[in-house]
Amino acid sequence: MTLWLHGPWIGSCRSLLDLVNFFGELHAKHVDLYLHQQGLDTGTPAGKAMFRMMGVFAEFEREMIVEGVKAGLKRARAEGKTLGRPRVSAAVDAKVIALRGRGEGMRKIARTLGIGNCTVQRIVNT
Repeated sequence: MTLWLHGPWIGSCRSLLDLVNFFGELHAKHVDLYLHQQGLDTGTPAGKAMFRMMGVFAEFEREMIVEGVKAGLKRARAEGKTLGRPRVSAAVDAKVIALRGRGEGMRKIARTLGIGNCTVQRIVNT
């Protein structure tokens, strides 16, 4: 039996190990893959090899992206830049605490002050 897949689905595997396990499960059930867009058939030895190479390169690409992001964050911290969303002012903090003290709900406080629900939760919980 051959399973036909359309589209760039190979990136959905989180790691090379996931891809190999997925391929192993299919192989155990006597199922081959035919990737239409790539013209790849895992029923042939060349197709199996190419499938595994695609997995290796996909994992390599992912690792390179992760490494680049980490390096960029490290550089930004070294330069003293603040990361993340900007904090709200002390006045907004005080308003949130006052409204919550009066028994207002967190969502209502967020709507009233024009800030996010998570911001209200962070202020209330600190």
